[in-house]
Amino acid sequence: MGAPPSIRLSPLADIPAGPARSYAWLAMSARLVIPDRVDVETDLSVDRPWWQFSVRYNIGAAESIPVARMHGRESEGVMMSWGLIPAAAKGDVRRRGPGRLYADYVGSGDFRTAWLHGQRGIVPLAGFYLWQRTAAGHRQPYYVRLVNRPVFGVAALWERSVSEEDEVIESCALLTVPANPLLAEIDSDDGQMPAILRREEYDVWLRSRVADAKELLATHPQTRMLCHPVGPYVNDPRLDGPELLRPVSLEALEPQRRQAT
Repeated sequence: MGAPPSIRLSPLADIPAGPARSYAWLAMSARLVIPDRVDVETDLSVDRPWWQFSVRYNIGAAESIPVARMHGRESEGVMMSWGLIPAAAKGDVRRRGPGRLYADYVGSGDFRTAWLHGQRGIVPLAGFYLWQRTAAGHRQPYYVRLVNRPVFGVAALWERSVSEEDEVIESCALLTVPANPLLAEIDSDDGQMPAILRREEYDVWLRSRVADAKELLATHPQTRMLCHPVGPYVNDPRLDGPELLRPVSLEALEPQRRQAT
């Protein structure tokens, strides 16, 4: 099958190959799909929708993503940089941390204060990518989405870092929990998945006490999730289009991989 005309697909040999544990290419949090704003606000309504965004198919680290959070007694939708920058970094983006945090450890380390201060958010997604290490040593991407939920919210933690020049940078990370069997089979190295919230949990997550909020961080059932293999072009951050979600035949990819090697 030929490449779709709306994007230029690089040969497999041109796609960067990072180390097996690289956040840049392999980690669950490395690639997200963001829905259209209208669809998001149908699922995740906020009092003050300041955010401005459109559908994206290949969001990577350090890019701007939509986040719902509390501001006083009202909820608001804002844009934040993806990948936590500690408050102590004083706006130094070189100290950007992970795009995700294990939920089990969210109350410790550099971001303990943010957690205890209730700096919780919700990142609306249409889906995300996982990479599977094949027997031949290739990294096969899969697209993951939910059954009958074109938009779903993922629990997040946000932080504010202020530079010496008073420039404010707000950043966030997705919270992760142990993967269900479906996703653990794909990403056996990592064993984590996003902490997906049910719609009825959105308000509780944003407004409740810390102890009550942490009770919501649970593994989403595999029966409510779908996944399929996609082409390797999602590895290239320059590409961003609906063609990246197209299912592929793993058998059809093998001849191309042999040529690339």
